[in-house]
Amino acid sequence: MILPAHTRHRPALLAAAVAIVILSAALTLALTAHPSLSPAAHSRPASSASSAVIAAGRAQPHLPQVSLQGLQWSEYYGIELPLSVQAGPYDTSGGLAAGFAHSPLGALLAAVNVGVRANAQWGPAIFGPEIRGHVTGPGATALLAGCQAAYTQASQSEAVTGGRPLGDVDVAEEAFRWVAYTPASAVIDLVSAGPGSQGTIVRASTRLQVLWDRTDWVLVAPPGGSWPNSASVLSSLAGYTVFPGQG
Repeated sequence: MILPAHTRHRPALLAAAVAIVILSAALTLALTAHPSLSPAAHSRPASSASSAVIAAGRAQPHLPQVSLQGLQWSEYYGIELPLSVQAGPYDTSGGLAAGFAHSPLGALLAAVNVGVRANAQWGPAIFGPEIRGHVTGPGATALLAGCQAAYTQASQSEAVTGGRPLGDVDVAEEAFRWVAYTPASAVIDLVSAGPGSQGTIVRASTRLQVLWDRTDWVLVAPPGGSWPNSASVLSSLAGYTVFPGQG
């Protein structure tokens, strides 16, 4: 998903990341109204996982019970991201995220951590290798191209140089719910929250899918490579599990 620069100081335009999460209907419309971007980069090579992309509605309806005890949080440009000694990410060098347990908790943590990083906000040194190495599916090339184009435009308008991040964001990855889980594929709806106008809290839910690719979970790019295609504004947390300390 595309985030505007310095959203901590512009809450009316706030958008949540993984990558991936729109926090206002107006911003969703603004982003989806952009002209289509021609692919300018290569996506992750085809693999056993990318050939196994499945629609969320076709996944087996087994919903796991996941213990969140022991979950830790790490600050990432204004966002608190979850991590687990047992389930990952085991490797966060260079600001990236890789290495997740082959378990429901590992799938959940992969969706959140990879999804957030697949975002123009953090600069090409983050979204480039994260998308190339840990994102798959037909929309991966378009997602990478879109992030690059958005970053180029925003960095010029905000006078950000050297590929540096565009700025921190004021967002909480607040809650989730399982849509489906198998050892090969997991689908979750992730809720992001942030400040709206007049002291309100704005929430959005983004659907994320990860696939097990031999040794790790990889994220399926959103349809058309555009996060707004997977996001919707949320009015209630009913049916969602709130992350400890994030509600």
